[in-house]
Amino acid sequence: MPKAFFVVRAVVEQRLRQKFDHWYSTDHLPWALKDFKAEKAWRFWSTVDAGVHYAVYRFADQAKLDAAMQDEVLQPLIADFDKNWPAGITRTRDLLTMAEERAGS
Repeated sequence: MPKAFFVVRAVVEQRLRQKFDHWYSTDHLPWALKDFKAEKAWRFWSTVDAGVHYAVYRFADQAKLDAAMQDEVLQPLIADFDKNWPAGITRTRDLLTMAEERAGS
């Protein structure tokens, strides 16, 4: 079964970047990783657009990702995000299924 991924892209106003980065690292990411029961998680800042942040959560398969997207799991995390960041950050979410993986030489 192919791996599945949940990706959150946030556009963060420059004035909020440092505070957001700390909060995501120490609060949101550990909570999401635990409650999602994801295999692994990564965070990225874009080097093309300094205000763009990505959080990526990897799941063993689509069924595990689907379980993490249930309202009782996802909604408390969304509510906490909205409470902490009522303005200055917009975000989108995407669900991905791995189509192919290769290793370089």
